[in-house]
Amino acid sequence: MSSNQQANAMDGAIKAKRISSIDMMRGAVMLIMLLDHVRERFYLHMQVSDPMDLSTTSWELFVSRFAAHFCAPVFVFLTGVSAWLYANRNPLQPRSAREFLIKRGLFLIGLEILVINISWMGNYHTLWLQVIWVIGLSMLTLAALINLPRPIMALLGFTIVFGHNLLTPIQFMPNEWGYSVWTILHDRGYLIADGALKVKISYPALPWMGVILLGYAAGPIFAKSSLANSRQRKLLLLGLACLTLFIILRGGNIYGETLPWQLGSHLGESLMSIFNLTKYPPSLSFLLITLGVMFIGLVGFERLNNQFGQVLSTFGSVPMFFYILHLYVLLLLYGISKYVFGANHGELLGVDNMAWVWLIALSLIVLLYYPVKRFSAYKQASKQAWIKYL
Repeated sequence: MSSNQQANAMDGAIKAKRISSIDMMRGAVMLIMLLDHVRERFYLHMQVSDPMDLSTTSWELFVSRFAAHFCAPVFVFLTGVSAWLYANRNPLQPRSAREFLIKRGLFLIGLEILVINISWMGNYHTLWLQVIWVIGLSMLTLAALINLPRPIMALLGFTIVFGHNLLTPIQFMPNEWGYSVWTILHDRGYLIADGALKVKISYPALPWMGVILLGYAAGPIFAKSSLANSRQRKLLLLGLACLTLFIILRGGNIYGETLPWQLGSHLGESLMSIFNLTKYPPSLSFLLITLGVMFIGLVGFERLNNQFGQVLSTFGSVPMFFYILHLYVLLLLYGISKYVFGANHGELLGVDNMAWVWLIALSLIVLLYYPVKRFSAYKQASKQAWIKYL
C-alpha cells in the first residue's frame, strides 16, 4: 500500500471514530439555550438585567438564567478544539486550519448580520452583535495566530482569560479615539447609537479570544487516537482545578469578578449572590465555573451510552442549523400566539410563571428533534462544502 493510500485509509478510520461526547456537550447546551430563548420570548415581562437583580428575581428564574451561562463558553472552547481536530484529522498529513477558520469565521459574522439578527424581533432597527458574531471574530483571531507554537498559544490564552479583569477600570467615552476598539474588545456598548440603524456590541470579544486559544491548545486531549481513560483523567483534573480555583478566588472575593458576593438573609440568597457572575465581558469567575463544569461534563458524556445521549448528540451534530431553526420557530410561534391571544403584559405576550417556560421549551425539543435528525443525516451524506458550515 502506498503512503497516500495509507493516509487515506487512516483519514477514513479517524472520521469514523468521532468523539460523541463533544456533540453531546454541544447538544446539552443547545437545549439549555432553547430554554433561555423561550424565557426571552414568553417571559420578557419578567426580564432580568445582566448581572441579575437579586432583589427582584426568583430562584427559578435565576437558575434558568444561570444555566444559560454555560452555552457561550462551551461553544467557544469547543470551536477551538474542533479547529485543532480539523487540522490534525489525519496524523500522517496534518494541515493548517487557517483557511477553515477564516471561511467559517466570516460565514458566522455574515449569518449574525443578515440572518440571525432579524430573527430576534422580526425587525432591523438595531444590529445586535452577539454570540455568533463573537465566535466568528474569535475564529478569525485564531486564524491569525494559528502558526504560534501551542505552548505560546496556551500562555497567551491563559494571560487573556486570567488577566482581562485587570482591564476593567479602562474606559473610553464615545467621543474618544479608543472607544470603538475597546467596545468591541472589552466594554459592552453601542458602536453606533444614533440613526436609522444602530449597532450594539452585546458580546465583548477579548475574553472569548482567550477561550478559543485555550480550546485549540487543548486539542490533543481530544485526539481520536488518544486513550479514553487518559483523556477522561485529564479532563477531570482540569475540571476540578477550575472549580477549586473558583472556590478560592470567588469564595474569598479575591480576584476575577467585578461583583463581590455578600451574605444574604438565608442560604439561597447567599448562593445566588455567589453565582451572580459577570457575563459581558465574562469574568474569570464566570469562565472558571462554566468551563470547569464543562470539563467534568465531557467525562460524563463520554461514558454515556443510551438513547438520551444519542438525542443530545443529534442536536449537537448540527448546532448552527438548530440555532437558526429554533430562533425563527420562536419568532413565528410568538407572533401567532400574540395574534390569537393578544398582549397581556403591556405590549408583550407572556406566561405567568417559569413552569410554562419549561413546558414550552420541552415541547419545542420534541417538535424540532425530527427536522434536526433529518438534517444531521443529510449533512453527513452531503458532498456540498457549504452544508458543513451548518
